Amino acid sequence: MTTKTAPGEPYGVRTPLRGRDAAMAFIEKRLDALGPGEGGIVRVEGPAGIGRSRILAEAAVSARRRGVRVFEGAADPGQQSVPLGPLLEGVLSGEEPLPGAPRLRDLAATPGRRFWLLQELGDRLREAARNGPLLVVLDDLQWCDDLTLLTFHTLAAGLSSHPILWLVAVRAGSVPSGVRTTLDRIHQAGARELVLEALDDRAIAQITEDVLDAPPGPDVLRLAHRAEGVPQLLVELLGSLREEAVTIENGRAGLPTGPPAPRQLPSVARRLDQLSDDARELVRTVAAMGGTVTVALLAEVLGRSSAALITAVRESLDADLLAESGDLLAFRHDLVREAVEAGLPLPLRQTLRHTAGLPPGRAPGDVTEAGRAARGNAVEADRLRTEAAELAGTAPVAAAERSLKALELIAADAPERPRVVAETILLLWQTGRAARARELGATALAAGGIGPEDEAFIRLALARLVVQTDFSEAVRQARAGAALPGISPTARGRLLAMLAVGLSMSGEHAAAEQVAAQAWETAEAAGDRTAEATLTTVRSAVSFHRMDLAEAFRQAERAAALADALGVSTSQWVPEALWHALLSNTTGRTAEALAVAEEGIRITSQQGRTAATRMWLMTRTRILLETGRLSDARADAEAASPAADEPGPGNLADVTLRYVMLRVALHTGDRQTAEAYAAEARRMRDDDALVVRHFGTWMLALMADHEGRPDRAMAELDAVMTSPAADRPAYAGLIDPADAPVLVRMALRAGRHERAVQTVAMAEKRAVLNPGLPFLAATAAHARGLLDNDLAPLVRAVRLYEDCPRVLARASALEDAGRKLAATRKPEAVPYFEKALALYARAGAERDAARVRRRLRAGGVRKRPSPAGLDGEWPELTAAETRVVRLVARGLTNRQVAEQLALSPHTVGSHLRRAFTKLDVTSRVELTRLVKHRDSGE
Repeated sequence: MTTKTAPGEPYGVRTPLRGRDAAMAFIEKRLDALGPGEGGIVRVEGPAGIGRSRILAEAAVSARRRGVRVFEGAADPGQQSVPLGPLLEGVLSGEEPLPGAPRLRDLAATPGRRFWLLQELGDRLREAARNGPLLVVLDDLQWCDDLTLLTFHTLAAGLSSHPILWLVAVRAGSVPSGVRTTLDRIHQAGARELVLEALDDRAIAQITEDVLDAPPGPDVLRLAHRAEGVPQLLVELLGSLREEAVTIENGRAGLPTGPPAPRQLPSVARRLDQLSDDARELVRTVAAMGGTVTVALLAEVLGRSSAALITAVRESLDADLLAESGDLLAFRHDLVREAVEAGLPLPLRQTLRHTAGLPPGRAPGDVTEAGRAARGNAVEADRLRTEAAELAGTAPVAAAERSLKALELIAADAPERPRVVAETILLLWQTGRAARARELGATALAAGGIGPEDEAFIRLALARLVVQTDFSEAVRQARAGAALPGISPTARGRLLAMLAVGLSMSGEHAAAEQVAAQAWETAEAAGDRTAEATLTTVRSAVSFHRMDLAEAFRQAERAAALADALGVSTSQWVPEALWHALLSNTTGRTAEALAVAEEGIRITSQQGRTAATRMWLMTRTRILLETGRLSDARADAEAASPAADEPGPGNLADVTLRYVMLRVALHTGDRQTAEAYAAEARRMRDDDALVVRHFGTWMLALMADHEGRPDRAMAELDAVMTSPAADRPAYAGLIDPADAPVLVRMALRAGRHERAVQTVAMAEKRAVLNPGLPFLAATAAHARGLLDNDLAPLVRAVRLYEDCPRVLARASALEDAGRKLAATRKPEAVPYFEKALALYARAGAERDAARVRRRLRAGGVRKRPSPAGLDGEWPELTAAETRVVRLVARGLTNRQVAEQLALSPHTVGSHLRRAFTKLDVTSRVELTRLVKHRDSGE
């Protein structure tokens, strides 16, 4: 590993920087901007040997002349296993390193402590920048490890307001996917790009004169131009000739014996040495065979299959030695080919060319070999597709990469390409690359010329892709695919099943049931168990909305079992168990729902299924809300929120995350957050999907009621409560059965008695139809007690809620029972209020707790009860945040805290971010110091 950018000096030649005046002026302008406090990112890009490292070194010298503190680091292809090595060595070595090197190295080497590493490294740089501007140089970004890439783009964006200039260099062309992602992110963060082009004729002549100590003659200039303006190759080529082939006559450098024979070059030898044995053998063989060859012929010469060469080929491409040219492999630069070939013994070169059936100097570019290359590509693509299918169930990230590579190998007009596009869309979606998957599908459809069957599978993949973000678009894609003429029963069955899913998720349950019946016949005829698993889930949803919950559970369990037997990668609903968890939660079986959700998060996170993990997190936010874990629900919602660069707001996020955030804000009295999500609700109210409109309307009604406008709340609900619609009777204006008392209370305050009656009737019908679910009986009794102003059903509701983990629903029933008793028997009301207060406080529902305290004071209880679960030393934090802060201050990692508190690392991270903000600390060190200070009582 190198710790600073130091350009090589082959043959002892050190030339002035030539032909880069514009590039240096560009960088110096950015250095000058550091004085007034303006930082930023500059990305220097160019091919191997073009002078990236030299530019970085000159920039560092220029920065030091200005009094700028400089940190220089560079990656090494042989040291990628050292986490954060290039960046840490840069900032912790040199003349003025950052303090705390052992601590930072320890954090970098310890799994699960990246959050703290970013915090502390950011703190150190921020503190250094207060004392003067900084230049952070990072060379050869293409060889950086993942942690270096993550830390670089996170810190560069996060410290953009400080006088820190980040100067990074990266090789042009093919780079690893993680590097490409980093480049995209710094581009979005405003990085300026400096592309180094080949030197012009004047610069070539100047460097030639610098190396040879004399102006070049025409023959020397012709030789110099063979370097094609690449400074490193030019200097090495000329330097190797200085002592033996070049003479100075009449003040000019010439080649009296003519052009020299090809010879080895130091930079080429270094790049060869960095290759694996297989890749080195491949590159040398290509050079011996004339420099242009098909993979199929190369495999034949080496005695291996084309598939066996794929890793070595990729390595040679990544090293910038070879390049793809249609179906051929060719050297990126002819001087490089000559240098490689010069290092081979002549007998070996002749043997290799004879084996290939080539006369001396002949390149294998004829039609026969091109055809052989095409066949080789097809074989390799088939192998990659097979591997992708095998890996999809356990390693979807690796599967997606193989599928993408297969697409690269398949010709644009190949008949199998559309099907591979469909396969790749699904793998990209599963691994969190939805935007790329959408673009791939849209491009394939726009290109046209594909048959109905292929179009059907692409539309099926697109429907599955968008089902969590745009319910209506999923319906459109599935419907268009199912309507295609002449498609197979399997394709039509799966499209109809997906259409039924989309309709069900949109809230169009009658239409979903009709389509599902049609799809079932098609799927059975085709013997398609995949479609059956999806349709069984739809049947469960239909039964739920008909209030037949026993049947809904039976079908949900069958769907989950079918999907499990098939393997999650083949399932169209990812995963079926998610619906089972939602169903369990909605019917009061919350502990079961939470256990299923946590297992889903664990498994999908391990497998790298980003999309499925996000869906499970969204589901868990609803469960945590309704169990009264408000702080955890909010933290999960923040952790699962879509990134800023993801397309669209996301319908599933609408009905989970945004709904949860508004409810939490109302319970906690966070008016600013509530207003922000009420604005989201207004957008949701106009969505194409019925269920999203329904959620948006209910959220706006809750907000209006919170503001003391029950009339407005009921006006919002009139659109969805005109009657208990036949296709959605389970809603009747509600999102959750526990909302029945909320709606009754709202309707009575607005003087809309008929709406209250309708709500109670629906709640009681649901309870009667499902006698085995006490939670439903509790909500019905609670609603009835409010409607009739009757203590008996309220007390019954309190009793029924005791065995149910719905903390907020139980607290609400206790409060309503206490309120009824307070009218005539105040002393008897106090225990109800105190229990309600304890539950609200435990949940973190500050607004509800404050309301109950007022009721207690009105009843003559002057002593303010101490809220359960809060630490008096930490009034700024919720109970959950306090627990996390105390464990973190003891030195636990996020993962260790998560394991101890039975949370996800995402949730722990969200708690920490909120705690940092509330406590006004910016690092782990500050937090630990604050904890010790408060615990000591100072």
